[in-house]
Amino acid sequence: MSRRRADSQGSLGPDDEVVPYSDDETDDELDPNEGMSPAAPGPGPEAQSTESSWKVKANDPEFCNRPEFQRTDFLCIKKSKYSGNAIRTYKYNVITFLPLNLYEQFKRVANLYFLALLILQIIPEITTLPWYTTLVPLVLVLGITAIKDLVDDLARHRMDKEINNRKCEVMRDGRFQESRWRQIGVGDVVRLKKNDFIPADLLLLSSSNPNSLCYVETAELDGETNLKFKFGRKVTDERLQEESQLAGYDAMIICEEPNNRLDKFQGTMNWRNEQYPLDLDNMLLRGCTIRNTDICHGLVIYAGFDTKIMKNGGKTRFKRTRIDQLMNYMVYTIFLMLILVCAGLAIGHTYWYEDIGSKAWYLFDGLDQSASYRGFLSFWGYIIVLNTMVPISLYVSVEVIRLGQSKFINWDLQMYYAEKDTPAKARTTTLNEQLGQIEYIFSDKTGTLTQNVMAFKRCCIGGRTYGGPTSAEGVTLDRGRPVDFSQFPYADKKFEFFDHYLISCIHSKKDKDILEFFKLLSLCHTVMVEEKEGELIYQAASPDEGALVTAARNFGFVFLSRTQDTITISEMGTEATYEMLALLDFNSDRKRMSIILRFPDGRIRLYCKGALADGVVDRLISLGQ
Repeated sequence: MSRRRADSQGSLGPDDEVVPYSDDETDDELDPNEGMSPAAPGPGPEAQSTESSWKVKANDPEFCNRPEFQRTDFLCIKKSKYSGNAIRTYKYNVITFLPLNLYEQFKRVANLYFLALLILQIIPEITTLPWYTTLVPLVLVLGITAIKDLVDDLARHRMDKEINNRKCEVMRDGRFQESRWRQIGVGDVVRLKKNDFIPADLLLLSSSNPNSLCYVETAELDGETNLKFKFGRKVTDERLQEESQLAGYDAMIICEEPNNRLDKFQGTMNWRNEQYPLDLDNMLLRGCTIRNTDICHGLVIYAGFDTKIMKNGGKTRFKRTRIDQLMNYMVYTIFLMLILVCAGLAIGHTYWYEDIGSKAWYLFDGLDQSASYRGFLSFWGYIIVLNTMVPISLYVSVEVIRLGQSKFINWDLQMYYAEKDTPAKARTTTLNEQLGQIEYIFSDKTGTLTQNVMAFKRCCIGGRTYGGPTSAEGVTLDRGRPVDFSQFPYADKKFEFFDHYLISCIHSKKDKDILEFFKLLSLCHTVMVEEKEGELIYQAASPDEGALVTAARNFGFVFLSRTQDTITISEMGTEATYEMLALLDFNSDRKRMSIILRFPDGRIRLYCKGALADGVVDRLISLGQ
């Protein structure tokens, strides 16, 4: 019986068909009328709606170029709706750099003001200064800013080129051949090895681990460095291990349209006249890294800009800091003052010319113009003469300061992280002054801003609290020595516990509640295990879960291994394997996780593990059935 992961959201969570996963500018891509039926997939062949227009044919690169998958693009050019795997995060190319950069720069009111001033100076009737007196500083400012933006964008070009030219093994002509990421397409079968980056959103087919388990690190997606496990369907695990078998794989995948929901995927695999439901546990998402798995094989479902990480990335925008906003406000204020001053001078000139200038023979210029018209022209002339009130050089100074700050950040030895050999790197010179400008901190729990280190200190079993300094007879001590766990071969040497009475209760096996407590800790979790040099290394999705499993390990209940359907533990030296019938993941609505296990003697039990917001275990429940 295959293990089933239940939907832990139920009716408590938001409807993602109505409320998108994120609120960035990619939300308009989530059309609730597109893609999948809102009904959740069941175990039967009818579970998946076949009305979805996103279809993937394995090992058939020409399938995506069929006429029914063509769409009209720019200038009525038809192209496939399936994106290639090449990505770009840069803003400019050779053709668009000049117009787009000028457009961005003229959003600054000072630049726009001096452009208008330049136009005024070209008009002979109002110019009071040569036109080049404004053109030279304007071109200088625009040029310096353009060069800075060009340097930043060239760095993006280099990064995109490096990513697109990464290599991986792709099925070509019946065998795996080395190919670049940008040459991967939807429907390709890819082979990945340990520590490889995942090049696209893949359907996991098989792996070198038992039952096609594959461990991935999702740090680039959600910031979590703890490992998560994915698994392939049992049918693909059994039939798609050899290269020749993968070359003959010709399944049709029908799934939802590309979207930015990292926590949901629904699809159906049609293969050999059978239908198999697919969910997020079967997917390897781009941005993750393969860990603790020697080899795995996957089918490309979404590539390039259709992948979930790129859908969540949004468009590259020209970001503005508070200093930019402040300078714009200052320029608005100065410009308003300039208008008022020039208007006052123009009005004064009108009255002066009417009373004095028009009657002075030595001021006669031969032009038949009224006093009000001359005052109007003098207004623009004063705008030109007093243009130095607007500080255009301020923008140049700020750009130079930002460039210098970015260099100092890169050279700062105190910002070097020695553990991972990572220096500080200013990837853009636009946002330097925003560093440290924090007004509000929203933190989900302790550890978000500090090191999230959890240790098992105390527990309450049957109404009695264990964990304080206690002798083997149960006498409370003021100070105690740590328990010697050397009798347990898999004990963690760093683990410290001072309650000797709890250890004596476990050895005597008289209190069944205590034994049941630690058995539950060793079974009810999603921890992955790896054995190195005879030692067990646990990788947990959360530090508190890892601390609980490590504690159970030191008290004689050692989690040894897991597959899709089973969990194997050692109970006081006796190895036992439990069949996993269902797993309900922990979430913020239920505040607990549940697991249904079939014991070796045939009994079925439901285990629940709940937690408070600070990670302390709140309840451990075992319900017999």
